[in-house]
Amino acid sequence: MDADRPARLAVGVVSAGRVGSVLGAALARAGHHVVAASGVSRASVKRAAELLPDVPLLPPDEVCTRANLVLLAVPDDVLPGLVRGLAAAGCFRPGQIVVHTAGSQGTSVLGPAVEHGVLPLALHPAMTFTGRPEDVERLASCCVGVTAPGDAEDGDPRDAVGWSVAEALVLEMSAEPVRVPEAVRPLYHAALAHGANHLMTLVGDCVELLETAGIRPAGRLVAPLLSAALDNALRHGDRALTGPVARGDSGTLRTHLDHITAADPDLADAYRALAGRTARRAAAAGLLDQAALDDVEKTLEEK
Repeated sequence: MDADRPARLAVGVVSAGRVGSVLGAALARAGHHVVAASGVSRASVKRAAELLPDVPLLPPDEVCTRANLVLLAVPDDVLPGLVRGLAAAGCFRPGQIVVHTAGSQGTSVLGPAVEHGVLPLALHPAMTFTGRPEDVERLASCCVGVTAPGDAEDGDPRDAVGWSVAEALVLEMSAEPVRVPEAVRPLYHAALAHGANHLMTLVGDCVELLETAGIRPAGRLVAPLLSAALDNALRHGDRALTGPVARGDSGTLRTHLDHITAADPDLADAYRALAGRTARRAAAAGLLDQAALDDVEKTLEEK
């Protein structure tokens, strides 16, 4: 422990996956002491050795009992059973802070632990992780969705403590806390997954179509275009839309669909769905009048 910072926490990481190992390393860099971690796969063992050196790898129950800050960095669907199992085994105790990183869950999933007197927190970094050391640095530019018990705005000091502890932990990791109420956690997580995961699919489809046409290096070709499109979307919203849909160029859309259908019929269906969404957003932003919108939608319905 740092003698100048006596309030440092003993951290236990369950488990040393891409997220847990990085957050454990970030907490260690903030001066906390990672006392144990769990991990059995070859990748987890290697990751822990790199990001959490000299930290013993132990079963989850032992990790939990050694720590006063328990970090549960497991997939959303695994979390409820893990919490119930650890609670049933008597691994939680009064005064512990128990944090999970599952995006779609708030603090209610930690109910079995709360029955043992812990402070439950949900901290979800809005970032994709590789489990490499550079992820620790990337935390400095990301936001973390924070959920704590109750509503601190109501003035209940017990609620305020949870929010304060959660936000302090995020700030110590050099990230930015963003409050996410319990009730909207599933929608919050769905929005992030829709943006990040489906963006990956969209980019992959784009690159594959170019490579099907024999155009390489496809990734290098589209990188500046896609980077600029993302920047414009975040800065200017739908007013920054360009391309045949925003212009109402139905003839170009028809040509696109003919060639995409020949290359990949499933992808043509995705193109139709996204072009329809784009057209309606363009109309709402004032880029398409009603006649142009009707023409675009009619074109997209053609098979």
